[in-house]
Amino acid sequence: MIVMSDNKKTFPPRPHLYGTTVVGERGQAVIPAEARKAMGLKQGDKLLVFGMRGGMISLTKLSNFEKFQARMAKQFAEIQKEIKKIL
Repeated sequence: MIVMSDNKKTFPPRPHLYGTTVVGERGQAVIPAEARKAMGLKQGDKLLVFGMRGGMISLTKLSNFEKFQARMAKQFAEIQKEIKKIL
């Protein structure tokens, strides 16, 4: 799970495993408390859910989507530059 957050004081600088969760019979999964705190998630926050290749799911706050999009575009641009150097 990849979750983008503005909470820089508690958000780890790289991917962090917060534990596991179980999908219930209604398709719901609980985000671990430590992850909710680190991401600044509160009851009622709306999340966008993205299905990604490799069986991954990405979550982001709806309010953070534009920041998420800009970060991803920058990362993809940097990857493209590195690939062009190789080719």
